[in-house]
Amino acid sequence: MSQTNRNYKATFILDNRGKEDSVDQIIETVKKEITAVQGEVTAVENLGRRDFIRVTDDKFPAGVYVQVNFSGPAAAPAQLHERLRLNGTVYRALVESV
Repeated sequence: MSQTNRNYKATFILDNRGKEDSVDQIIETVKKEITAVQGEVTAVENLGRRDFIRVTDDKFPAGVYVQVNFSGPAAAPAQLHERLRLNGTVYRALVESV
């Protein structure tokens, strides 16, 4: 039985405070996490640093936003959230089906 892939658009907020990794290195790490859940990255767009509307941590008032388009199986978003939960450089992740 062949597995059908779906298209997703994911938005990530990256937290590089106190890290030596550049934003590009963190994006490569996120791309590796997507491929680890059988996803195929089709496009990456760095939206830059933006201030948060609601600041939950006074020491972290802004983050780097990145949008990644990828295709993968239906279970990929849940598996990706679980893998990124353990990753300290991804502050928030939103995966939408397109």
